[in-house]
Amino acid sequence: MGLVLGLIAISFAIWGIGDIFRGFGQSTLAKVGGTEIRIETFRQLYQDRLQQLGRQLGRPILPDQARALGLDRQMLNQVIAETVLDNRIKSLQLGLSDAEMARRITENPEFKGLNGQFDRMRFEAIIRNRGFNEPRFLAEQRRDALRQQLIGTVGGDPFVPKTALEAFNRFQNEERTVEYVVLGTAQAGDIADPTPEALGKYFEERKVAFRSPEFRKVTIVVLKPEDIAARMEISADDLKKAYESRKSRYETPERRKLSQIVFPNMDEAKAAAEKLASGTTFEALAAERDLKPSDIDLGTVTKTALVDRAVGDAAFALKSGEVSAPIEGRFGIAIVKVEAIEPAKTLTFEEVSADLKKDLATEKARNELTHAQEKIEDERLGGASLAEAGQKFGLTPRVIEAIDRTGKDPSGNAVADLPEGVDVVSAAFSADVRAENEPLRLPSNGGYVWYDVDSITPSRERTLDEVKDQVLARWREDEIANRLRTKATEMLDKIKAGASFADAAAASQLKVEWRPGIKRGNPPPGFSAAAVAEIFRTAKDAAGSVEGASPAERIVFHVTEIKVPTLDPEAADTKRIDEALRQRATEDLIAQYIARLQSEVGVTINQSALNQVAGGSQQN
Repeated sequence: MGLVLGLIAISFAIWGIGDIFRGFGQSTLAKVGGTEIRIETFRQLYQDRLQQLGRQLGRPILPDQARALGLDRQMLNQVIAETVLDNRIKSLQLGLSDAEMARRITENPEFKGLNGQFDRMRFEAIIRNRGFNEPRFLAEQRRDALRQQLIGTVGGDPFVPKTALEAFNRFQNEERTVEYVVLGTAQAGDIADPTPEALGKYFEERKVAFRSPEFRKVTIVVLKPEDIAARMEISADDLKKAYESRKSRYETPERRKLSQIVFPNMDEAKAAAEKLASGTTFEALAAERDLKPSDIDLGTVTKTALVDRAVGDAAFALKSGEVSAPIEGRFGIAIVKVEAIEPAKTLTFEEVSADLKKDLATEKARNELTHAQEKIEDERLGGASLAEAGQKFGLTPRVIEAIDRTGKDPSGNAVADLPEGVDVVSAAFSADVRAENEPLRLPSNGGYVWYDVDSITPSRERTLDEVKDQVLARWREDEIANRLRTKATEMLDKIKAGASFADAAAASQLKVEWRPGIKRGNPPPGFSAAAVAEIFRTAKDAAGSVEGASPAERIVFHVTEIKVPTLDPEAADTKRIDEALRQRATEDLIAQYIARLQSEVGVTINQSALNQVAGGSQQN
């Protein structure tokens, strides 16, 4: 699913979508050929997407923010692309068998339990949490699988020319060797302090760099379930009742080691059953059918892990060592043998009571969380400050005297221990002083974070006296960098005039160092990314200079060797490059294919309806 949507997004980034239209019914958002996308259908999808993103960010996404990010257009592009593909799938009469769908579901790692086998209870819980029932989920998965099938056919397996592989391989794996010297503060010489006039002029030209940022005084109150859970009383009776009602959670279900042979029809299965009844072993019967032990081994599984319920019912009705009669299963006729049985186990009340007590307290706290949140809001509406409302419910308000947009205090240090999972700094800098702000929702446990902006200290220009030490340090850095650049140029001029690199270095009393094996994108110690880039822009036997690890350093280098990598078709690196280029070619093909489909069927959009949906979406 992710691959399909990713490729669809790429296609629209390249080709765009159809013209805007007018004149359709009030309930229509877009037309894809003869298919209409209804406003309410898209509105629900759009709101679900915004709420999902809001939960991830820990704060609601406002309509204006969503429009600024282009989320409305992105979502509509996705829906249109899926509709175009679905229409083509229907016209081509593509389909997927029930057996193939079952295989995809049971092999999905997301639906496997701790034993590595498909777990039906886990499967049902996951799809239920996503708002699906089983038929609807399977239908959605079938549509996604068919889209992948169509896109995979279009993308195919494109060929990557050897020339392209060699070019990318060289770019990534070419190595260069340099001899070099490092010019530092010692080569810059003594630098006298600037005159007051020179420092003042320097400051005036760069005043914006020393400007004080805007600071805000913020009060924060955090409410977490554990704050309420700590005050919850759980009686012994409640614990015992909870244990009885949840006993199934503490049960390890019976597991059985099973072997299975599947037959193409009932006649063959009955013939095999007669052989087993006459003394042929299950293993011998499998060998007769050229089946290896791994072909018949179902593993040690629970009953719910067996996707074929008929097989599960029959297998778990047998005793250890018994073999079933032929079973008409969902995917064929099967005979099953029970190799071993692991009995079910149940943890006692005493074993789980401590954890159960914590769980009950947390659950009760979560139930009380919204009630507590409403009480705090009522207090605030009644005129109480955020600090007063928090204190009334046993919460300790935190006052941050000054914080800037980057989360730092006036000393330049990061403000510690801000709430995790929410961006309270951005929220505070989007709020007005003493405004009634909606609390941020903590994504991890469903708690709340309230914030009030108590006051704002605007950004302002600082005087030279306030930042004199910083200005002087910056002036000195620039002066050192200028002197080193001049000395590097003098050294390069000597080399261009015919001096060897070693002689030019000796004339400046510099030690020549040697660095082999430099590669793009992997700066060695002492070299910045910019230095490596400059080395790769320089021809063999040529020299150059670049800033070092800091402005107070400059590197003068001489490229002594360029090692061009050979292309080994079997090397892992080559295969990775080949795969990346194939993927890019596939994306281009799919982009063109979707654009062609759109052109054939016609895609039109009701822009006013889209604006209405994007402007009226509410966050719950």
